[in-house]
Amino acid sequence: MDELDILKKDWQKKGDELPKLSYNDIYKMIWKKSSSIVKWIFIISILEFVLPNLLFLFPGTREHLLKMYYGNSYGTFFMVISFLQYLVIFYFIFQFYKRYKEISVLDDSKTLMKNIIRTRKTVKYYVIFSLGMLLFIMLAQALTVYFDPNMLVTVYQQELPPNITPDKFKSIMVITFVIVALATTALFALIYFLLYGLLLKKLNKNYFELKKMEI
Repeated sequence: MDELDILKKDWQKKGDELPKLSYNDIYKMIWKKSSSIVKWIFIISILEFVLPNLLFLFPGTREHLLKMYYGNSYGTFFMVISFLQYLVIFYFIFQFYKRYKEISVLDDSKTLMKNIIRTRKTVKYYVIFSLGMLLFIMLAQALTVYFDPNMLVTVYQQELPPNITPDKFKSIMVITFVIVALATTALFALIYFLLYGLLLKKLNKNYFELKKMEI
């Protein structure tokens, strides 16, 4: 329960015993909460980008990741996709920063409401893009297992059980990759819901509080 809810509950219990808050007092409380929420959205988006990329600081992990993503016949394709993905992520992070700076200097509720709506839309598009790219890249990796000539040679070099042909083994690998891709995307969707979803829920609450004040 946040500060505004506690005050409302106390008002109901004590009535006239509490000092009356003005429109500006309530607005400042909502503005402060909204500014803090948008700041956390900005911080989380940065951490979400930085933390996974810290793995590249470890030589063994870096070599493994580079080989997994770029060490096949489709390496150039994945490099281009990764570059475009980074550009879009930087764009969203900049938008979150911009929303935070805008909300930090607002002086009226209508503008704050508009900023909250823009922030909600930006977060929504960011989550859709991130989950879409995660699923796309993992499914693309699954397809390279099946169509990459180098992978085909690797498969034929494996010691397979007598009842499993190389083609069947490749199919099993692809199906496994697809299942892992779907499960991973679902897991990240849950994480996004817990992180951004809860923050947006609080932001929506602030929006409706402001809307009531404008009526």
